[in-house]
Amino acid sequence: MKIIVGCDHAGWDLKEVIAPHLRALHHEVEDFGAYGIDSVDYPYYAARVARAVAEGEGDRGILVCGSGIGMCMVANRIPGIRAVHASEPYAAKMSRRHNDSNILCLGSRFLGRDLAIEIVNVWLDEAFEGGRHQRRLDLIERLTQEGYSPPSDKTADS
Repeated sequence: MKIIVGCDHAGWDLKEVIAPHLRALHHEVEDFGAYGIDSVDYPYYAARVARAVAEGEGDRGILVCGSGIGMCMVANRIPGIRAVHASEPYAAKMSRRHNDSNILCLGSRFLGRDLAIEIVNVWLDEAFEGGRHQRRLDLIERLTQEGYSPPSDKTADS
């Protein structure tokens, strides 16, 4: 699997742990920066990684900043991206199983290295279930298209 990684200055140390771990698992890794601890603006890195994943340059992406929140917010603005902010393994697992997440966002100020690696491993290993979950992903796509108005008399499918 090809995984594109990116970070800001606050996430650099953790990215430098995750990228070699991914390579050790025999994944192809492309590093979109940042490349050190000098202050940078995270939206550039999040958008670059998210666009690359959305355009098929990589199978999935991993973004790391101080909290993981900003990266996740930016990534989810890119059409075709389903980014998850995961602070524990179960969220990562369910984001793959039910939501087919394609970008994992991590907060370096909230996670130790061991927990971050555990989250990454779970996220990489879990498969998307499809079925009713695919129907819901399709619904999300329809609901987020410009000009689409959902029916006013039906808010949930049975």
